Amino acid sequence: MAAPLNLEEGQSSHRPPRFNGHSYSWWKVRMHDYLMAEDIELWDIILDGPFVPMMEEKDGEKTITVPKPRVSPCESAKEIWDCLLIAHEGTEQVKESKIDMLTSRYENFKMKEGETIHDMFTKLSSITNEVWVNL
Repeated sequence: MAAPLNLEEGQSSHRPPRFNGHSYSWWKVRMHDYLMAEDIELWDIILDGPFVPMMEEKDGEKTITVPKPRVSPCESAKEIWDCLLIAHEGTEQVKESKIDMLTSRYENFKMKEGETIHDMFTKLSSITNEVWVNL
């Protein structure tokens, strides 16, 4: 495909091709090739849209799915810290629920038939480690 008028060939391979409002089909091919060379997943994001992490939230008695909070709208370091804390550790209510669930797992902990001491110890260690992480 020949370069259209007013577009220079041999532009830097580190910059994307510039679209001047003319010769869309020529620019489209070059932009596709440029993006594929940068990162193959980048082209998928352009075609499919970005992956937006979601989380479930209680709204009265029903559960709704909402986007996870992001740090980009935050205006201070405190807001960023709180947003990251909630995203990775959950709210106090979520933490309490996790600890309650782990306490229940610990209280109901028993050796199963055919289970080795090593397997049992591994399960117990897993429970206690999760408790310490969530305190």
